[in-house]
Amino acid sequence: MDHFRLNNGELHCEDVALSEIAAAVGTPVYVYSTATMCRHAAALRTALAPLDDPLIAYAVKANPNSAVIATLARSGLGADVVSGGEYQRARAAGVPGAKIVFSGVGKTEEEMRLALDGGIYQFNLESVEEAELLSAVAAAMGRSAPIGFRVNPDVAGGGHAKITTGAAENKFGIAIGDAVAAYGRIAALPGLAVQGVAVHIGSQLTSLEPLERAFNRVGDLIGELRAAGHDIRVADLGGGLGVPYDPDQPPPPTPAEYGAMVCRIAGDWGTRLVFEPGRLIVGNAGVLLSRAIRVKPGATDPFVIVDAAMNDLMRPALYDAWHRIEAVRPTGAQRTANVVGPVCETGDTFATARRMDQVVAGDLVVFRTAGAYAAAMSSTYNSRPLTPEVLVDGSRWAVVRPRVGVDALIAGDRVPDWIGGCAGEPSS
Repeated sequence: MDHFRLNNGELHCEDVALSEIAAAVGTPVYVYSTATMCRHAAALRTALAPLDDPLIAYAVKANPNSAVIATLARSGLGADVVSGGEYQRARAAGVPGAKIVFSGVGKTEEEMRLALDGGIYQFNLESVEEAELLSAVAAAMGRSAPIGFRVNPDVAGGGHAKITTGAAENKFGIAIGDAVAAYGRIAALPGLAVQGVAVHIGSQLTSLEPLERAFNRVGDLIGELRAAGHDIRVADLGGGLGVPYDPDQPPPPTPAEYGAMVCRIAGDWGTRLVFEPGRLIVGNAGVLLSRAIRVKPGATDPFVIVDAAMNDLMRPALYDAWHRIEAVRPTGAQRTANVVGPVCETGDTFATARRMDQVVAGDLVVFRTAGAYAAAMSSTYNSRPLTPEVLVDGSRWAVVRPRVGVDALIAGDRVPDWIGGCAGEPSS
C-alpha cells in the first residue's frame, strides 16, 4: 500500500497535490512519501518480531538520498552499504556504525579503513583474498574487523538475469561448497573477528521458494562451521523481496509471509539475523512526476513524448522494467500509446502499446513504483539536468536534492589552456 491517491480528481502524495510540486520545482522530479516508507518499515518489523533482536539494514543503493536514509534511521533501521560513499552517506544521515553492514565485491583498502575508523557491524567478505587484505589493514590500524563470508548457494533468484546474484556463474560470494575451507584458511589471520555468514540471491524476488532453498543451505553450513570450531553468531539473509509493479501480474509474497518463512527456517539457528531490504521499503514510496511534451502519430499507436527520459529513469532501458504510468488528473478516457522520452536513443522507451490514461501536451503523468533504483541511477546523459527529488510528510514537502542544471554541469568541466585544435586541421 502507498500514499499516492486521487483527491478531488487529482493525484496527491499524502496531502500534497502533485501539480503543486510540479509548478514549484518543474518536471521531471522524483517525489517520495514519508508515510509509505514508514509503513513498509513497520510491516517488516512486525513480520520479524518473533525473532531475537533482528537487524534491519536498509540497502542504501536502492535510494541513497540523505533525507530518505535519515527517515529510516530515525525509524530504527541500520544500513547495508556497498561503497565508501554509501558508508559516508549512512553515517552522515545518522546511522550508527554498529548498525552498518558493508557488502560489495570490490572493497578497497581506503574503504576498509574508513569503516574501521567510523564503526561497523560486519564486513561481508567475498573472497579469501579480500579477507587477507582486510586482515592486513585492520592489523596495521590495531583494530579487529568483524567479518563473515558471503556465500553463493547456487540458487538463481530475481526476475531478470542482471539482478540475479546467487547463481554459480554470478560474481558474488564464494561457492558454498568452499566455505568451510575458506573459514579455515582465515581463522588465524590477525585483525579479523569471524562472527557470521551472509547470503543474497537476487533482487525483485516474486517467490519464497528460492529464498527457502538458499536459507536451508546456509543453515546447514552454519552447522558445519560450528562443528569445525567457528563461532558463528550472525546470519545475514540479504534482501531482494519483490514489490508489485504490474497489477496484472501475481503479487509478490508479503512481508508477513516472508517473516513466517524466515522464522520457520532460521528461528532456531541461535544467530542474530540481519536483513537488507531496499526496494521493499522505498520502491512504492516514490513516483517520477513528468509532463507530456507532445503526442506524435505512430505507425500503429501514437507516441506520448514526455520530459522524463532514460537518464532520469534507467530501469526500463536497463532491465526491460515495467512501471505503471498514470495521468495526474485522469479524465477516465484511455488509449493505447507508446510512452517515450526525448533522449536520442531508441532505448529511451518507457512503454510500448500500453493501455493507459489518455493525455495531451501539457498534462502531468507519473511513473509509479519509482522510489528504488531510479533516482539512484539517474545521469546527465545528453547534457540533461540531473533530476531533483522531493520528500513529502503529510502536508509538508521539501526539495531534498535540487535540480543540477546545465550551467552547473558546464562549470564542472575544465578546458586546458593548451588546447589548440587537432593537428593539421584549420582552427576556424
